[in-house]
Amino acid sequence: MAGIFKAYDIRGIYGENLTEDVAKDIGRAFVTFLKCRNVVIGYDMRPHSKGLFDALCNGITMQGADIVDIGMCSTPMSYYGNGSLGADASIMITASHNPGEWNGFKLCREKAIPISGATGIMDIERIVATKAFAPIASKAGTVSKKDVIPGYIDHVRQVADLKRPVRIAVDFANAMGILEARCLDGVIEMTRLFDTLDGTFPNHEANPLQLDTLEKLQETVRRGKYDFGVAFDGDADRAGFIDEKGDVVPMDMITALIATSLLEKQKGVIFYDLRSSWSVKEVIEENGGTPMMSRVGHAFIKQQMRDHNGLFAGELSGHYYFRDNYFTESSAMAVLYVANVVTHKNLPLSELVKPIHRYVASGEINSEVHNPSAVLDVIRKRYADGKLIELDGVSVEYKDWWFNIRCSNTEPLVRLNLEARDKPLMEGKRDELLKLIRAN
Repeated sequence: MAGIFKAYDIRGIYGENLTEDVAKDIGRAFVTFLKCRNVVIGYDMRPHSKGLFDALCNGITMQGADIVDIGMCSTPMSYYGNGSLGADASIMITASHNPGEWNGFKLCREKAIPISGATGIMDIERIVATKAFAPIASKAGTVSKKDVIPGYIDHVRQVADLKRPVRIAVDFANAMGILEARCLDGVIEMTRLFDTLDGTFPNHEANPLQLDTLEKLQETVRRGKYDFGVAFDGDADRAGFIDEKGDVVPMDMITALIATSLLEKQKGVIFYDLRSSWSVKEVIEENGGTPMMSRVGHAFIKQQMRDHNGLFAGELSGHYYFRDNYFTESSAMAVLYVANVVTHKNLPLSELVKPIHRYVASGEINSEVHNPSAVLDVIRKRYADGKLIELDGVSVEYKDWWFNIRCSNTEPLVRLNLEARDKPLMEGKRDELLKLIRAN
């Protein structure tokens, strides 16, 4: 059980630190902590997901809570199931993009509000570790089945507003995007890659952040006539995009494009990941929206969206959050909004992105250090003449460049993201900061 309770979910290697016995205890602890009466549970296609589901159900029903089994589904579908069914809580059994030997649980309260380390996961860990469960209920809970996928499909398709037919290539990585993309059937023409469910991931890791996983999709797009390409991650709560030339589109550029589509019909607050390009904020403003910077991490972003009734948020990791999906991810909605923009503007995706590339970014650079918090103190003092933002780590803005430095939640690492108006300035400031960071 050691090490499976993370900042945003529970995740471990099946058969080692995550077993059926552990899953049963987590089920008991979940009900003990939340005092929930009904729980929506879905699971992905990994070969051990169903066994973990059965054990989790055993623990939950022992404590007297009822279960709504929504079966195999994407993580966005599980959030939709939680919200649309008015459940007290939900659990999605998945290890997202991790390799096939991994599995885990994504936990939510009512209204698909996520439970993070700070808001319950550590409490659940303590209950499991000390066996401090509430007494077994005198009457066990029940298990009923509900298919939420048709409702989710209808829900997502409402955002489609295509001015012409759209053709895309989609890499499913043998994972839950296969179900998520049912929302696109009959709306967008798809060429499908690796579209057989297989939780051993026989073709490649289901992680669009790893650029080598996109190579087959890029080849397919370059060989055919497509509007763009899409790659889903393992549980389909993230999506990566390829333009019509087969080039990777940075995920913050997709945030800006989706914002333009949403803002055509309604104005409101749109959040952008603090690691995003300055141009994202500018595009939101230019289209009549109210830009707000968000922390990194889905639990933080979703709470900020709720606090400000945000329309949409985009994260640099490819998570796209919509108020219309209970302030949670919907990769299928993201695909439809990108398709909307391409057809409304009547321009290829590469041409739509080109004017948003206004600055030069370093990308995220990790450095191993002895004392991450001491590094942040050094940076604060050295760059005290800039505009300091401490939403997540340390961000400092100047007229022509900015940077953010954050500490890893799990390792002695600091992560640097930097952007400047031109390449020489970016490279100079990047090297200056890395020298400071790595001297500590």
